This record gives sequence, C-alpha cells and structure tokens, in this order.
Amino acid sequence: MELFRIKKDIPFMSYGRLTTTISLITFIISIVFLSFKGLNLGVDFTGGTLMEVSYSHPADIDKIRQVMDKIDLKDTTVQNFGTSKDVLIRLPIRQDLSIAQLSEKVSAALIESDKDTKIQRVESVGSQVGEELYANGALALLLVCFGIIAYLALRFEWRFAVAAVIANMHDVIIILGFFAFFQWEFNLTVLAAILAVLGYSVNESVVVFDRVRENFKKMRKANVVEVIDNAITRTMSRTVITHLMTQTMVCSMLFFGGETLHNFALALTIGILFGIYSSVLVACPVAMWLGVSQRNLGQDQPKEDTSQEINP
Repeated sequence: MELFRIKKDIPFMSYGRLTTTISLITFIISIVFLSFKGLNLGVDFTGGTLMEVSYSHPADIDKIRQVMDKIDLKDTTVQNFGTSKDVLIRLPIRQDLSIAQLSEKVSAALIESDKDTKIQRVESVGSQVGEELYANGALALLLVCFGIIAYLALRFEWRFAVAAVIANMHDVIIILGFFAFFQWEFNLTVLAAILAVLGYSVNESVVVFDRVRENFKKMRKANVVEVIDNAITRTMSRTVITHLMTQTMVCSMLFFGGETLHNFALALTIGILFGIYSSVLVACPVAMWLGVSQRNLGQDQPKEDTSQEINP
C-alpha cells in the first residue's frame, strides 16, 4: 500500500555529514545533561512508601492528586490498582518524616477529603530494591543491544549491525537527555518505553537495510550512494503510514491517558520521532562510511564485457 509514489530518488546521503553532525551535537548535549543534572528517578528506583487505598465508589484520581499537592507531596504517583475503586499511592522518601509519620499524614489528608477512605496496606520500598531495578534495567538495555547486533550481523553484515546499534543508542541517549533536562520522573514505565523504542527503531532500520540489499542485486551499475538513496525513497510511503498511525495512538495516550501513562507515552513520542530520523539519517550514513558494498553483502560484482564485437 502506498499513499504516494516518489518518482525521483531523494538525495538523502548528500546530507549525511550535516545530519550526522547534528546528531553528534545532540548526543553530546544529552550526555552533558545526564552527567550534570542526572535523571529524576522515581520511587521504583529510589525507594519510598506504597499505600493501597480503597473506596466504596470509583476513586477520583485527580482529587487524590490535589490532596497530595496540598500536603506538599507533589512527586507522589497515584494510579488505579486492580479496580476503579482501589488506588495505589507511591510516596517518595522524605528525610524530615519517618514512614509512620508520612503514612499518617497522607491518611489523615485523604480521610479529611473523603470519609469513605479505607487504608488497606502501607509498605516500605527500600533503596536496595531500587538499585537492583536500576542494575537490571541497564542489563536489559545491554542484552537488547547485543541481540540486535547478533541478529543484524547474521541477516545482513556486521557493518549494518554496528550502524543500527549506533542509531539505537542515539535514540536512547536523547530520550534520557530529555528526561534529564526537564527533570521528568524516570520510572519503570519509562524504562519499558525505551526498550520498546529499541525494537521499534531497529525494525525501521531492518526495512531500509533489506531494501538496500535488494537494490544491490537490481542496481548493479549504481554506486553505494545511489543504492541507499533509492532504498530510503522507495520505503518513504511505508514509513509515513507506519509512523503516522503509531504516533497517533501514542499521542492519544499522551493527551488522554492520564498521569499514569503520561511519561510512558512521552518517552515513546520522543523515541518514535528520533527513531525515524536515526534509521534513515544516522544508520544509513554510518553503514555507508563503514564501507558497505555488494562485495561485503556477498553479491556478485557486475562483470565487465570483454567480448569484442565482430563486424561481418
């Protein structure tokens, strides 16, 4: 299915140096923000207090958040838990309050706002658990990268594998840079979004790389730049349809999904936008500069015609 057909190939690779320079600058700026400002880690990573609250009627999540704001607990996460009548509240660590004092303060404020409030349980999440989640999350990212390298190296060639991983790391670091700069809360849902972006981005790279491999068979007299430009241009319609539909769904979660899904959808939105960019204007130039060619992909080189024409 094609929404449009581009008859003339767009010279994407002629802008390769410019786009790669922009990506490198953005990458470095993200590293700077991560180094100096750091991530605003949520309760999942830093530890804190979990409170389960129930009501005899559907809980008003926005009202509960307003109550938390009034008692100076703006970093609190409030979400439905199981049913619409059950609510899970994640409270950050407060140095000036013990767990008992903090839970009593929250309980009193909730009961004052709604007499039907019932506190089901209060649990403490230690920082040790947060450290384990942080380490396991980093390990998951590392394993995903190794899996991508192995898959692309077997299906295509190591140059494509390296290019795809560089593009994927570009997306991940930029997402983290946004969260560090704006100090948005980084929790397990954001980590899940980053892992989803890795798979999403590499899928786009595979589509383009597969067309590059096919073009090397068909366009035997064309050079590498022409082959890659044609591959990107021929997949443009598919790229527009796929990403437009995906971005529409993600934007619906971003604007209408509530606070629980907000950071998850925000990370996906940034990742999808930069994933399109990196798959085309980062991965392909890197693969070209690494020396991808027909010979490297195992394709036969075009043979020169050495036969002489015999005139009668």
